[in-house]
Amino acid sequence: MSRIAEAFAANRASGSLTLIAYLTSGYPTVDETVGLVEAAVAGGADVIEFGVPFSDPMGDGPVIQHSGQVSLDAGMTTAGTLSQVAAARAAGIRAPIALMGYLNPFLRYGVKRLFADAAEAGVDGLIVPDLPPDQSEFTDMWLESARVSGVDLVFFASPGSSPARLAAAGAATSGFLYCLATDGVTGAREELDDRLPAYLSRVRAETSAPVAVGFGISRAEHVAALRGLADGVIVGSALLREVGAAQDPAARRAAVTRLLRELKAAGR
Repeated sequence: MSRIAEAFAANRASGSLTLIAYLTSGYPTVDETVGLVEAAVAGGADVIEFGVPFSDPMGDGPVIQHSGQVSLDAGMTTAGTLSQVAAARAAGIRAPIALMGYLNPFLRYGVKRLFADAAEAGVDGLIVPDLPPDQSEFTDMWLESARVSGVDLVFFASPGSSPARLAAAGAATSGFLYCLATDGVTGAREELDDRLPAYLSRVRAETSAPVAVGFGISRAEHVAALRGLADGVIVGSALLREVGAAQDPAARRAAVTRLLRELKAAGR
């Protein structure tokens, strides 16, 4: 069992939702990233999702797009993100860490090299929104690299996914299945989609993997509403919005811990 799967299992046993915190690597500055990871863990984050910045993040809304551009402008790369994971491990961070990134920069890096270097740095999973789950030679190459390295490969489902795509994603994913709370791009939202319970029921029928819901999760009420429907929640834009609004590193760390503490409490 991977460390990501272990985190979900431990929370399921205690009746809690697994809390996944999304932070963009290198945002707001390269020097602050490890401190923000520490602050997220202090707030109750069970898994850290590290966003690898990319110039064309098709699935991301304005908050994450902005954080990625700031990071790119500062010179952050895939290799730099792996270095930040290694630094987090050297600082004593034991929580599972997954990298979220798009195909283009990962393909430039090299798939086999990416998985090998990720495992060496201390990465537990890769989340690739634009990787198709269908069993093709291209996807099989990713799945084999994941198997050899021991790094989880997380696939996506959305409310608009066909039954065939849900089945493919549910069968291929490891660690957990990332379920979009709504079609569209990332971003904090006021309300959860009314169709979410029926959609998650369809997802459950297609996979035995833990199910985590992201895209729009921003409030304690959202988290509480997902108890009994999902195994975990992912918060990204709301967290980065707090980081961007704070005035100095100490305030940013405090804001991260405060928000995640509220969300973690709502998931118990």
